[in-house]
Amino acid sequence: MATFLYKLGRLAFRRRRYVALIWVALLALAGFGAASASTATSSSFSIPGTEAQRAFDLLEQRFPGGSADGATARVVFKAPDNEKMADPANKAEVNKVVGELKSGSDQIASVTDPYTAGAVSKDGSTAYVSVSYKVNSMELTDETRDALEDAGHAAQKSGMTVEIGGDALMVIPETGVTEIIGVAVAAVVLVITFGSLIAAGLPLLTALIGVGIGVSTITALANVLDLGSTTSTLAMMIGLAVGIDYALFIVSRYRAELAEGREHEEAAGRAVGTAGSAVVFAGLTVVIALVGLAVVNIPMLSKMGFAAAGTVAIAVLIALTLVPALLGFAGKRVMGRKARKAAEAPGGAEDKPNMGTRWARFVLRKPVWVLLVGVIGLGTIAVPAASLEMGLPDEGSQPTGTTQRRAYDLLSDGFGPGFNGPLMVVVDTADSSDGKTAAKRVTDEISGIKGVVAVTPAQFNKAGDTAMITVVPKDRPSSVETENVVHSIRDAGKDIKSDTGAEVLVTGSTAMNIDFSQKMNDALLPYLALVVGLAFLLLMVVFRSVLVPLKAALGFLLSVVAALGAVVAVFQWGWLGSLFGVEQTGPIMSMMPIFMVGVVFGLAMDYEVFLVTRMREAYVHGETPGQAIVTGFRHGARVVTAAAVIMMAVFAGFIGSSEQMVKMIGFSLAIAVFFDAFVVRMAIVPAVLALLGRRAWSLPRWLDRILPNVDVEGEGLREQLDETPAAGTGRGDAGDERELTRV
Repeated sequence: MATFLYKLGRLAFRRRRYVALIWVALLALAGFGAASASTATSSSFSIPGTEAQRAFDLLEQRFPGGSADGATARVVFKAPDNEKMADPANKAEVNKVVGELKSGSDQIASVTDPYTAGAVSKDGSTAYVSVSYKVNSMELTDETRDALEDAGHAAQKSGMTVEIGGDALMVIPETGVTEIIGVAVAAVVLVITFGSLIAAGLPLLTALIGVGIGVSTITALANVLDLGSTTSTLAMMIGLAVGIDYALFIVSRYRAELAEGREHEEAAGRAVGTAGSAVVFAGLTVVIALVGLAVVNIPMLSKMGFAAAGTVAIAVLIALTLVPALLGFAGKRVMGRKARKAAEAPGGAEDKPNMGTRWARFVLRKPVWVLLVGVIGLGTIAVPAASLEMGLPDEGSQPTGTTQRRAYDLLSDGFGPGFNGPLMVVVDTADSSDGKTAAKRVTDEISGIKGVVAVTPAQFNKAGDTAMITVVPKDRPSSVETENVVHSIRDAGKDIKSDTGAEVLVTGSTAMNIDFSQKMNDALLPYLALVVGLAFLLLMVVFRSVLVPLKAALGFLLSVVAALGAVVAVFQWGWLGSLFGVEQTGPIMSMMPIFMVGVVFGLAMDYEVFLVTRMREAYVHGETPGQAIVTGFRHGARVVTAAAVIMMAVFAGFIGSSEQMVKMIGFSLAIAVFFDAFVVRMAIVPAVLALLGRRAWSLPRWLDRILPNVDVEGEGLREQLDETPAAGTGRGDAGDERELTRV
């Protein structure tokens, strides 16, 4: 592989104008596709194989024209102090709003009058208007949304409080200026690392081109493939981080090769042949982890994984082709003045150990203590993960300044917390001899369940074979008590089916969330086994070892559990919540554990590959295990540290999002990268390798014969180029060390 990539790097360098033109053309083509594509008309959320989904599908089939998947909204009114919603003036204002809503858009399916629908609170202070639409929230026009938002303005002038909730107001989440700050931090880190604006700008430029192509392609295909807005957010988040990192490693190795005195084209070829091999395998681990999300069998999650994996693949291709091409345009300016002076002054800094060298030597002296501190520290941070409660965020987790959150709070105060998440019970009486009696029994049974405060009479369809019953639980939608109510209804439904033949199914957003969480829990272990197993095999091929991949996998599990513990402490318990803009604590997003396993595993393996391949390279070329650890840190610690800081900055930029899910993803990935890069890879990994010694690099002979030799260290390439393979003796290593010490 190293030989092929070496030739590819030289070709891209030599034909740089054509390569740059091809990538710019691809960016323009993707941009044109995104600009000319119609707006995504759907962002459907389905959970195949769950009861909530079966009930939802049954509603669409048995209640045609009912717009089961249509958007909904609630316009909530609160009377001024010492007034009631039934007062003539307030009633007139509400009726006026009802009329405005009915005539405000042809996308409206129905608007209920709160005075005839019983939608006035017992104390008379609060009422709400339910609005149903013929289409889902992503298909609503701006005119329809404007009509909804403008509906209550006149009522507000009369002194009433008017707020609007529901998914009809759902829009693409805003990520805020902190996203730009993340990129700015990355730029500063690159300048400090390279000491050259040209070298610093190159990874940023190539990463932005890669993300531009990836996100534009997703936008262009969003309508065709039914991709939600979060899909492009995830692709941007991961694509930007790995794009900068991969280019960083290529540029760093290229500068090291130049410091050895090689010609520019040769340096580009060797950089892509060596560091490029690590980029390919690191990218493969990320792609495996993201594509593996399909094993969960939730279409939305699978699409997010495939889209992000595609963006990562683009980042790898750009690192292998566009980066060496742009290096050809940069010429000597990629080095910076200090680096050029260091390269021109032989012996100037060869013997001066850098920070990576000093840290590696410290770990070699105290491996047991470093290992214990790292493991105990992460283990302590992981403790809150034992109290993990999972669910999906509802409008109660929105910022307090939003109208959705204020509507949620008004409904909770006026009608009870459970009113924000009513359950929809569907009774299929097609196989029952007396459907109405069966539906009546369902209503009676549910009324006696603990935690239920209201049950509406059964409403049958025209065919009389399906009934809908609305159940209002006592507690908020994301509470454990509401989950228990759902399970109790389903348990009662089993007895009813055996007695009457009528099937009882529970759906609605709350039941969907519960089933979603359960499905994620069930899929976690199979997914973990698949992803870690495939990556373990991949790393065995890379490192020609069994213990090194095993150590990598165990270290990853430790860092991801610690990160999950931090997420629980901040978003569920509220510790330091105000610092991260968490206005409402609650359950952790149910996809978070499996999502973190997928994304963080791929990213964690980046550092493992980049850092440990340098160690193996030194060991293969004759150094002792201890010397190899020091060599790996001398050449790679600074660059890996810069890469981790950049990735953390990019992810942390998404903490500023107004969307709780995006905020949680950004925080979890940033903290996971911190734990994995600085605690696991920089401390625990060298400590374990120091304790294992030569056993770390051993591989059974029968396994050595089976595994393909992909030459990640570039040993075959060195032989082909007639280079002396001994590590630490040639001028190349001195130049490498000098380069990374000076930069």
